[in-house]
Amino acid sequence: MNRTGSLAAATLGLLVLGGLARWQWPGASPALDCEPAAVRMAGGVARCGEGAVPTGAQAVALGLKLDLNTASEAELAQLSGVGRSLARKLVEAREAQGRFTSWDEVDAVSGVGPGKLETLRATTELREPPPSGGVW
Repeated sequence: MNRTGSLAAATLGLLVLGGLARWQWPGASPALDCEPAAVRMAGGVARCGEGAVPTGAQAVALGLKLDLNTASEAELAQLSGVGRSLARKLVEAREAQGRFTSWDEVDAVSGVGPGKLETLRATTELREPPPSGGVW
């Protein structure tokens, strides 16, 4: 076989391999049939229904965002690029000033620069506090 034939055979092999990989690759549809807030962990497996609320790395692995206003230091430290030192500073700042109400307040924490802020925005959110008192 000449050089051109070898290249054609290699190209055809790569195309077949790519087709097989695409056929086996998971689709973009969600694996669970419930809202992200309803995902629970039972025996280390994510499921809809009963179980523990996923925390820290579990939540992030499932594509959920942590609430920066309630996440523990240990949960924040598990986020990629955050670490224990910054997690401690975030929790201390939150305890000193109360809830974070804007990303500008998060950016003002020592150790949070543009890159860390983008990481935090991608993996956490600033949820509203639950309503207090009665409904009426």
